[in-house]
Amino acid sequence: MAKKGFLEQLINSPLAAKVGVPQGYPLRRYKAGEPLLHAPVVIGGQGRLVEALTSTLEGPYKLLKAEADTPRAGIVFDATEIARPEDLKQLYDFFNPQMRKIADNARIVVIGTTPELIEDTDARIAARALEGFSRSVAKELRKGATAQLVYVDPAIDSNNFTQVESTLRFLLSGKSAYVDGQVIRITDVSAAAPADWEQPLAGRLAVVTGAARGIGAVIAETLSRDGAKVICVDIPQAGEGLTQTANKVKGTALPLDVTDPAAADKLAAHADERYGRKIDILVHNAGVTRDKLLVNMDDSRWNMVQNINLVAPVRITEKLLEANALGDSPAVIGVSSIAGIAGNRGQTNYGTTKAGVIGFVDALHDRLADLGGNINAVAPGFIETDMTAAMPTGPREVGRRMNSLQQGGQTIDVAETVAYFAAAASKAVNGNIVRVCGQSMLGA
Repeated sequence: MAKKGFLEQLINSPLAAKVGVPQGYPLRRYKAGEPLLHAPVVIGGQGRLVEALTSTLEGPYKLLKAEADTPRAGIVFDATEIARPEDLKQLYDFFNPQMRKIADNARIVVIGTTPELIEDTDARIAARALEGFSRSVAKELRKGATAQLVYVDPAIDSNNFTQVESTLRFLLSGKSAYVDGQVIRITDVSAAAPADWEQPLAGRLAVVTGAARGIGAVIAETLSRDGAKVICVDIPQAGEGLTQTANKVKGTALPLDVTDPAAADKLAAHADERYGRKIDILVHNAGVTRDKLLVNMDDSRWNMVQNINLVAPVRITEKLLEANALGDSPAVIGVSSIAGIAGNRGQTNYGTTKAGVIGFVDALHDRLADLGGNINAVAPGFIETDMTAAMPTGPREVGRRMNSLQQGGQTIDVAETVAYFAAAASKAVNGNIVRVCGQSMLGA
């Protein structure tokens, strides 16, 4: 243990930094009562949404003219007018002088039109090019700054913009500290702002599986912080931790194996008996790993991972839908992984299920939209947990640094993204997979 401690200290020392070992920059995360950003926001571009962007952001943020020399913590560029490949030069013309004026922990958001919904050939090509630009900018940023791309349905304009505000507030804040280089699509579904942006989940009932510890416990805490009532679910063997989480969030504990064929019925019954209502938010966080090379893997390892990580979320959701046990504007959130996007040696079972979660989102997003709700998934990268802390020093330290932010994420980073998906104000955000990975070098 002493040697391990020494290695950790060495790798994270000023000496290591001098020889080029990435150390990461302290990330500014959300704290109640603090400004969403610590410096002004610049709005650029001349697209169809620039007027709405200005009117939406001038309340919660201080706006700054692009030509000013003051450091800016936010840059939002409306690229919806870029309709030809030749027009992409506008990106260079605007961003080139901005890059030297960016504050630490800044947020860059490029707004484009959803390419799949564009009929004009040139405009569709130009819109798709924005993805390469935003991901590349994200890899150039330093000191905790991030960049994202938001594709907006072409039917959304400055007179019909409320469905975009939730996403802007998430991306232009510390809540998205470990989200980097991502693409989010917003559909043309009306979504009203909450009465209080500090309590965007007020009046909603949430279920969080795997809530006894780790990421699940923090998800429950974050949903509660944002105003939701929370049913905390975990296996009976985790009863002590489950009770602690439930008490902390002033919710209820439901000991339950998610692979139980009657799990959905028990969830619905608990919601009705204890709260007298249907479930508004369903977070499928419960998951396990049982790693082995495929050649050495027995079927028990495969079956356990398959049944808990994927079969249970699919069957529980289907049964709750069939029973009409989900409330108005229901939000279903899955937990995928970069292992489901890029694959991982020794994790064929895990990678299969986490890719299946992406398929789960793809398959059900239309059905949830018909109910006035949404389904999305988070895909965590290297998150600091008890599991990653137990890894050998070398792989752990490499894993922490294999991303643009050059550090591991925190459980709160996953929870903040789940809470963003869970808000009724975010129901136009449907069918998305958002990686919470600091723009990991693995996968797309």
